[in-house]
Parts: sequence; C-alpha cells; structure tokens
Amino acid sequence: MALPAEMTQPKIMKPTRDVGIVGYGAYVPRYRLPAAEVARVWKEGTGGTPIKEKAVPGKDEDTATMAVEAARNAVKRSKISASELRAVWVGSESHPYAVKPTSTIVAEAIGAVPSTMGADWQFACKAGTEAFQASMGFVGSGMADYAMAIGMDTAQGKPGDALEYTAGAGGAAFLVGPAENSLAVIEGSYSFVTDTPDFWRRANKPYPEHGQRFTGEPAYFRHVMGATESLMEALGTQPSDYAHVVFHQPNAKFPMRVGKMLGFAPTQIETGLLVPTIGNTYAGAALIGLSAILDVAKPGDLILMTSFGSGAGSDSFQFRVTDNIETRQKLAPTTQQYIKRRTEIDYSTYTRLRGKLVMK
Repeated sequence: MALPAEMTQPKIMKPTRDVGIVGYGAYVPRYRLPAAEVARVWKEGTGGTPIKEKAVPGKDEDTATMAVEAARNAVKRSKISASELRAVWVGSESHPYAVKPTSTIVAEAIGAVPSTMGADWQFACKAGTEAFQASMGFVGSGMADYAMAIGMDTAQGKPGDALEYTAGAGGAAFLVGPAENSLAVIEGSYSFVTDTPDFWRRANKPYPEHGQRFTGEPAYFRHVMGATESLMEALGTQPSDYAHVVFHQPNAKFPMRVGKMLGFAPTQIETGLLVPTIGNTYAGAALIGLSAILDVAKPGDLILMTSFGSGAGSDSFQFRVTDNIETRQKLAPTTQQYIKRRTEIDYSTYTRLRGKLVMK
C-alpha cells in the first residue's frame, strides 16, 4: 500500500522557538606532520599523498584541553557569561577517559558549573553535529536559553595505515541561543541514518578499522547526499542559493566529489575545506569548516553544513547569517589564524608525541 504523500516528504527538525548560533570558536594545535614524512617512513618516499599535512596535538594536549580553548573562543564571541549555559556537550572519538566525562572538565574550565548539564557524545565523525542538534532542540524547547556543542578530536591512525596520513586534530565549539541574539539563525536540520559497517573501533583497541568497500558509496556518499537532498527539498532551496557549503572531510576528494554530484560549485566549498592543511579532525571536521566560513561570512549569507559519521549517518543544517556577524567575528582568533600558526615536525617526534612507540 502506498504511503500518503505527506508521509513520503522529508521532515526537517525545527524547534517551535527560533534559535541560532550566538558564539563560535575553533582550535587547531600548533604541530604539523607533512604527509610526505609519513610516505618517507612507510613507502620509502614513493606513492602519492592524499593531503599536504595534518595537525598533531602537543604532549600536554588532548580532546579536553583543545575543547576548552575552542569553548573559550565561543564564549568570547557570544557576549554572554558562561554561567548562563545550561548544557555543555562534547562530541568526540577520542575522549581522554573511558569513564569520566570530558564535558565536566570543559564546563569547569570555562566557568559554566555548577548549574549546567554535562554530557559526552559518540557517533564517530558526526558526534559534534549530534551535540549541536541536541543543543538546538534543548534551547528551542525553552528548557534553556543557552547550550554549547563541541566537536573535537585528537584522532587515531594505525602506523602505516592510510588513515595515518589524514587523521588530524582540532575542532570547534558552538554556543546555541535565541535567534534574536544570534549571528546565524538555524533554519532547519535533517538527519539520515542507517546501519552501515564502514568504520569501527572495538573496546580496548587503540586504532580503528575500516571496511574498505563500504567507505565510499554505501557510507559517505549515500548518507551525505541523502541528508543534504532531503533538507534542501524540505526547505525549497537549490545549490545556487548558498554562499558557502561544508561537508565532512575524511580526505580532500570526497567533499569536492559529493558537492559536484549535488550541483555545488567548487568555489562554494573551498572556504570550509580545511583537510589538506590540518587533516580529518573527525568529530570536529564539519564544525571547524563551519567556523572558517563564519569567519568570513556576510549578513544574509545562506550556509549549508552536512556532517558524516561512520556507522553510519549524516546531519544536515541550514543557517542564515545575521547582522551580528560583523562585530562577533573580531572577538576571538579566526580558524585560519590557528592554521597559519604552525611548527613542522618529523615522524619520530610525531611518534613520541602520540605515544605510538610502546615498550614491553
């Protein structure tokens, strides 16, 4: 039996109370490992390199410390006190503790405690946008005026594996609040999820595994296209309506290819495409791309963001930039300022910093 027409149309997620991004902030660690250095060690310098370099956390950096830096930048741009936050949510694949939340560390460091919620989110590379979507609903329901969502990762890659070239570190934080105080209004969201075994890491295993043939078409492209097309259909938009677009960035090719398949021009994607210079920041990948876009966005710009998380799913969002953007951009370091602040390291230093050499 055919479904009624109204049941076959995509249903976007939009709260009854209009909400938006009130503040945002990025963080990228200083150290950079060139992809050519990985190739030198594992391929004797032969073969191609999928990106230029990736960001590597310092010895005293982890997901918690980096999330604190991004969160502080978001609070600066919001022009509110962190004590007004009623939720601090951190999405990551690399929480520093198996049992102890990253979110409480961040909430304490920025001054949001004790009258707030803290929670850690996990959905591979879309853990950050999952927290963002929850913040949108939390504020939109009227349960809170302000909530913070963070996507941050140190990212893991097995020595010599293809992921070691691209598994970078960094991410971004977003403070969600009432639309009237926002620098970008959230006009709607759509999620697309299936059980697809493309990438996983079992308990007590240091590095993830990937199901090669599931990675592209069944996982990334199916979900990113499904979420994006459904959101645009529900909101009545087309690719030419958007000033900027950001997709999850596992490498440099996938976001450009999916953009072309969906009808977007390369110029719409380039501002948020950061993976060539900092790597795939996993839970922070789409969000840090959005932060780079907001750094240069103009009032009235329409922005599209679609994440992807292995396992698998995508969250797609539409934002409309407000007049508040022009004064908020200057209140904290830009994403590109963090990217340009770099210190190159060799593979042996990378091995030491990441604890890859294990003595038994």
